[in-house]
Amino acid sequence: MPNPSAVSVRVVIEVAPKKAFASALDWPGLARPGRDGAAALVALAAVMPRYGAVAATAGFDLAHDASINVVEEVPGDATTAFGAPSIVAALDRVPTSAADGARLGALVEACWMALEAAAAAAPAELRKGPRGGGRDRDKVLAHVADAEAAYAAVMGLRHKPVTAAALNAMRAEMAAVLRAPSDGAPLAGKRWPVRYAGRRIAWHALDHAWEIEDRAEGA
Repeated sequence: MPNPSAVSVRVVIEVAPKKAFASALDWPGLARPGRDGAAALVALAAVMPRYGAVAATAGFDLAHDASINVVEEVPGDATTAFGAPSIVAALDRVPTSAADGARLGALVEACWMALEAAAAAAPAELRKGPRGGGRDRDKVLAHVADAEAAYAAVMGLRHKPVTAAALNAMRAEMAAVLRAPSDGAPLAGKRWPVRYAGRRIAWHALDHAWEIEDRAEGA
């Protein structure tokens, strides 16, 4: 599957009390929250052009007017309610071929590149929220690195990315796992199949890339 339909986006919705996530199953990183499923779908549609620019850097075209096709709805959990997509969908367990893995790895790497580009263009101090909250640039990047070390552990990898070189080495190993053909079973016998791992990693990196971009404006 070198390029799933660019005119129809398959989406899973996970719903928890007062929070929902809409996540594109074939476009890792394209996931947005809302107060309920309908609001999450509106938020997802709104960022599709922005995501399309990221996907293009990996060589994939997502039409700005692509339709959204909800193919699965699942109950969320405490992590969903906290603000992160958390539930493995049935379609996340579909095996991946070498071509699927190459596409998945390329899109995740595009999200990492978007984060690096956003950080390089942003000042160290970012605009604060209405109540003075929000991490500055380097703390956002440290948070992402710490989270990815936890993600790597779920993938059966062990890293402590305390330097830029160590972070790059960890990401290279993560990408290699994503690119390898998979039978759809959880990686390393843990919780995440490869498709879900890719979309969780990509969402987190891209969500913070967009946070940095948005909070750099007017900083």
